[in-house]
Amino acid sequence: MSELTQFFSRAFEHTMKALEAQGIHPSGAPFGKYYGQPGETVDVEAGFPVASVIASVGDVKPGMLPGGRTVEAVHVGPFDTMERTYAELQRYFTDTHLDVGDVMWESYLTDPEVEPDATKWRTQICWPVR
Repeated sequence: MSELTQFFSRAFEHTMKALEAQGIHPSGAPFGKYYGQPGETVDVEAGFPVASVIASVGDVKPGMLPGGRTVEAVHVGPFDTMERTYAELQRYFTDTHLDVGDVMWESYLTDPEVEPDATKWRTQICWPVR
């Protein structure tokens, strides 16, 4: 978990280079796709949505975000306060008796390099339900 910032920076940079080399532009905000609940470690992949199929280049591989019904929330503020939004989502799932999937993703709607004020950062959390 402590290495996520460096992971995302490296992953987004490599992915953008691979997309540019193929003449493909992102069709949306960058995302982190999480498998299972994060703990000391986390199983995550990072990328950008695109409108066409891409070829694998080094560590950059094509993938897909889950389809179907999702619960979505937008967290406003720095990444280190997102546990509050996740706690609200967990309460919602409990109150509504929704069964959530094992895979979820975050879309990073604000680029920290463009907006340095972390209180204005927006992250969309998408969690598929069964």
